[in-house]
Amino acid sequence: MNESFSFVYLFVLLVSILGLVGIDRKQNLALFRSPLPTVISVGIAVIVFLIWDIIGISLGIFFRGSTPFLSGLLLGPELPLEELFFLILLSYNTLLAYQFFALKGKK
Repeated sequence: MNESFSFVYLFVLLVSILGLVGIDRKQNLALFRSPLPTVISVGIAVIVFLIWDIIGISLGIFFRGSTPFLSGLLLGPELPLEELFFLILLSYNTLLAYQFFALKGKK
């Protein structure tokens, strides 16, 4: 079996997360305002989504699929490494959007 390792999607996810960190820093929304609550909030959301993924995988609903853009590194059966970073991106982005509109509403 010829497995190719491509880190394109992982790279895009990491760049996107760094972009969110830059926006967060400039707008002082979450991580640079309250680091520990931000990390805890994102961490809890990621854990909940990982549990959701694991349940979906165990029921045969979710599966990895094949694409040349995934690294091929797995956290578990049918759970690619990229999923963890996608969930971080999703959760952090949601937190930033919430904080932005909450702070904007106070002005």
